[in-house]
Amino acid sequence: MSYIRHEDDDEMPPARKTAAPLLPTEPNGVEMVAKFFRALGDPARLRLLDFLLNEERTVTDCVTRVGLSQGRVSTHLGCLADCGYVQVRREGRFAYYRATDPRVGELVLLARSLAADNSAALAACVRITSND
Repeated sequence: MSYIRHEDDDEMPPARKTAAPLLPTEPNGVEMVAKFFRALGDPARLRLLDFLLNEERTVTDCVTRVGLSQGRVSTHLGCLADCGYVQVRREGRFAYYRATDPRVGELVLLARSLAADNSAALAACVRITSND
């Protein structure tokens, strides 16, 4: 089922006929939304983001939490920072990270709920793997 629909589409449920479009209409808008989700598409980045939602943490804290090397954690934190999901504050030799927007946590909770509701289909999906 495609979610890109037009308001005059007869197949669309009545509630969606009057709602705003799900996807942006400006050039490259859909690509930006896809990039938004790709940044969240790595399990380590999701764990880091979850860890950073409620308080500021050091890279060492993050390494301990996710169990990856310092280099891998720094790379993931750099990605999250470049995409605007986390902010970094430097104090002396230390860098402190925190999530920039609590709505990301709400989005992850919604995604978790949707994934649970579709767990059988997701488990059977062969088109998207953990290596994508």
